[in-house]
Amino acid sequence: QVQLVESGGGLVQPGGSLTLSCAASGRRSSINAMGWYRQAPGKQRELVATITSGGGTSYADSVKGRFTISRDNAKNTVYLRMNSLKPEDTAVYYCNAATIPFSIYWGQGTQVTVSS
Repeated sequence: QVQLVESGGGLVQPGGSLTLSCAASGRRSSINAMGWYRQAPGKQRELVATITSGGGTSYADSVKGRFTISRDNAKNTVYLRMNSLKPEDTAVYYCNAATIPFSIYWGQGTQVTVSS
């Protein structure tokens, strides 16, 4: 089992920045890729960014150039630095971990609201 706890959400003005953190506990050695997803009201959950154990990253087109995902393997923590935030970035952000053998784990989510 892997437990994921997100933090760092909040209210920010358009153009502002936030950094989300996701700390993993439990069978952390089994974690391979980690990622961030988001779900806005009335919409499906969507991929934001992923990072592999080797540091390979991928991003949704909507956040490329604005968001950066990073990972501290020693701390078993993944981060999402969000710059130039837009109102359309408003959503609940969820941390995700994929393990070997294959299982998927989710955090409880953290709210990000971009509004003036």
